[in-house]
Amino acid sequence: MHQQQGVKEPPQSSGLPEKIAEPRGGPGVLVLAPPMRLLHMNQRAWDLTSHIDHCENGNGISKAAKGLLPAPLLQLCAEIFRHLKDRTEAKDWEQFEVRRMLGAPERPLMIHGFGVPGNKGQEQSRVIIVMEELGSQNGNANQQAAERFQFTDREQGVVQCLAKGWTNKEISCELGIAMPTVKEHIRHIMEKTKSTTRTGVLAQIFRS
Repeated sequence: MHQQQGVKEPPQSSGLPEKIAEPRGGPGVLVLAPPMRLLHMNQRAWDLTSHIDHCENGNGISKAAKGLLPAPLLQLCAEIFRHLKDRTEAKDWEQFEVRRMLGAPERPLMIHGFGVPGNKGQEQSRVIIVMEELGSQNGNANQQAAERFQFTDREQGVVQCLAKGWTNKEISCELGIAMPTVKEHIRHIMEKTKSTTRTGVLAQIFRS
């Protein structure tokens, strides 16, 4: 079972990743050490983590309130730690990033997960999570994006489904169109936004 410390009063560390993360007052910032030990969590991260938790559990018992990170964040951290475990050569001691979109469609969050390998072994590696609230930057992001990227009405509908994290099959059922048509719309959307992934599409839209 992953070990986590309570998030109400996370301990502060003097390590380099923590020094890098600490000055970032705007986004939410988490810093974790293996196996899943929380070293740092700022107030903004607490607020955004609670939002993710609410999206996952509705009005149920909050995991954040119990000192546990929501499942999507735990899964992201676990994925990064797996990558860090494979980076054992000196040439691999470089930072890398994994991105996810979480939260509600009307309040999307861009999650940047950074893996920082330790040059003295796996126990010195760190995961830094930076959370940005994209929806607050553009309350009417979908409409602005539709105008900027010249989305058709159908493409705009597909974008709204992508923001909900739906699969191609779910989009097909919701919009009443065939799966190949869904894929074709997504391909056009990626071309218009100059993106290669769904996360990239949403990042372009909510920052447009």
